[in-house]
Amino acid sequence: MTRIERNIKYVVIGCGHIGKRHAEMIRRNPESELVAMCDVRPKSELNMEVYADVPFFNSIEEVLESGLEFDVVNICTPNGFHAENGVKALEANKHIVVEKPMGLTKAECEQVIFKSLQVSKQIFCVMQNRYSPPSEWIKDVIEKNLLGNIYLVQLNCYWNRDERYYKKGNWKGVQELDGGTLFTQFSHFIDIMYWLFGDIKDIQAKFNDFTHKNNTDFEDSGFVNFNFINGGMGSINYSTSVWDTNLESSITIIGENGSVKIGGQYMNEVEYCHIKGYEMPTLAPANPANDYGGYKGSAANHHYIIENVVDVLKGRSSITTNALEGLKVVEIIERIYALRPKNVLKFKH
Repeated sequence: MTRIERNIKYVVIGCGHIGKRHAEMIRRNPESELVAMCDVRPKSELNMEVYADVPFFNSIEEVLESGLEFDVVNICTPNGFHAENGVKALEANKHIVVEKPMGLTKAECEQVIFKSLQVSKQIFCVMQNRYSPPSEWIKDVIEKNLLGNIYLVQLNCYWNRDERYYKKGNWKGVQELDGGTLFTQFSHFIDIMYWLFGDIKDIQAKFNDFTHKNNTDFEDSGFVNFNFINGGMGSINYSTSVWDTNLESSITIIGENGSVKIGGQYMNEVEYCHIKGYEMPTLAPANPANDYGGYKGSAANHHYIIENVVDVLKGRSSITTNALEGLKVVEIIERIYALRPKNVLKFKH
């Protein structure tokens, strides 16, 4: 890959909350330049006043045919278009930054990776929770084997998503565009689990839809249990039926030499650490959650993504979340969702 010596030039595809956050982080980075934004909706409907000076397009095809010079396409569209837009950008010899998930199936992700290898371009998968101080700390603990053999890992994700989030006419809640609760709300935390402990097997699951029967095509809650290929048992317990506001995203790890719990609403606080012969260091404060008005999302760490893009394309670093890891998170969710009974999937749209 040829190193880029000048500022990195970006186009953001999709101008919702996340697209605007990408655009803002690009603008704040001294080695980056935002050269265009794109959305299928008219610019006048998107509250784009702060980006009035940025060229605007209504399709990725218009951008690619415009003659603009740029290096990277940031894909912030509905989930169901991530893989399709990724392939189009790669075919135009652009690097891509893909919001989670890379696709909605393993096969879609494989198409994106295959194309990137054909054209020798990079895929940056957005899993910004890896940058939080508790995540970086626990990664170091696991890699140094301080906990010894891992016995049990429990991932709890309990959030609120109600009519403030699932608005009529939006893509959220539509199976072919959204993919489901594990893809849109909780893939960040499944990524952390995979990043720490590797792949899973022997999956069993139960699902239910408690409060979203009229505004989504799929479940809002589930219990999932499995074994890790590397040893130990695990579970994912999740729901978006929590009343009014998010409750927690936490991971509890029980190992041979100690136990750890990282909790808070966004897995942003070390709540318990008791490891044989180990003193817990003082961690830097975590960034606050992304605030979208009626609801909140994961930690506001997108500036680290843009910094990583710059460092990689200038030959200073490696990718923080690579394409294979992005594919594995999708494949794990796909295997879990293969166990959903048909009565949980409504496909009413």
